[in-house]
Amino acid sequence: MNSHDGSEKNSRSGRAPLPPLGGLRCFEAAARLGSFSRAAEELHLTHGAISRAVRSLEDALGVALFERRNQRVHLTAAGATLRDAAASAFDGLAAAVHALRSTPRSPVLVLSCEPTLLMRWLIPRLPSLHALHPRIALQLVAGGGPVGFGEVDLAIRRDDFERDARVHAQFLFEERIGPVCSPRLSAQVVSGTGSRLRLRARATRLHSATRPGAWNDWARASGRDLADAPSQRFEHFYFSLQAASAGVGVAIGPWQLVRDEIDAGLLEAPFGFVADGSAYHLLSPAPIAPDSDAAHLLDWLRSQA
Repeated sequence: MNSHDGSEKNSRSGRAPLPPLGGLRCFEAAARLGSFSRAAEELHLTHGAISRAVRSLEDALGVALFERRNQRVHLTAAGATLRDAAASAFDGLAAAVHALRSTPRSPVLVLSCEPTLLMRWLIPRLPSLHALHPRIALQLVAGGGPVGFGEVDLAIRRDDFERDARVHAQFLFEERIGPVCSPRLSAQVVSGTGSRLRLRARATRLHSATRPGAWNDWARASGRDLADAPSQRFEHFYFSLQAASAGVGVAIGPWQLVRDEIDAGLLEAPFGFVADGSAYHLLSPAPIAPDSDAAHLLDWLRSQA
């Protein structure tokens, strides 16, 4: 146990204990300038503070660093040795600090994304973006519809609104939709198998104010007829999907928004998914420059589709 503790202490330090760096800084300035007064001016300290710091350093080292004669100070041999080492160390620190301050930093990219896509698709995948592109600084904001560039740099939007012709759009993925429900509710939602698979008339259909035509879009895209059925409406699309997971009824779920819950066994898509004719794009006010942070983000977004 003692041996183990000793090895930990050695591994933490790896070198002899150093005197206070403040004292070393005062000594280095006095040795370089040849004067306690000039060192005090450079470091914005008093002459007495420099003198006390040097004396404390001498006491800690057990050697004299300066000879004081005729009201002037002169380096001893030990002082000259420490001066050279301290100067080298502080020069190295200064160079490292300058290099760090001079390193170009990636500007923060402000990305606007539709709220449900942001919460259910984009945020869960961010760790892979950070692992692949650690230099990309991304700030996420929720938003939908037309984009006010200037407040944001990029936006992910579905093409379900009229877009300014000056906006540049990069395709990400097509929208594919299908009815989804809790697995424990599946038998109450559908009947039949294969080509005879049908929604049961008593299955509660979940609607949302933000995508009021979702069920009709699915019926059109899949070539199916929709008979009258019980329904429940929610204020937001996200809520209808949460209600489907909870077993309240069956909702229309876009593949990207429900894929994680399907993989986790929280949702089931008995009819699969069909393209509804819309698609998501990455919007920008100008063409995306090759090899830029925005270009790397675009490639990553496409890889997640």
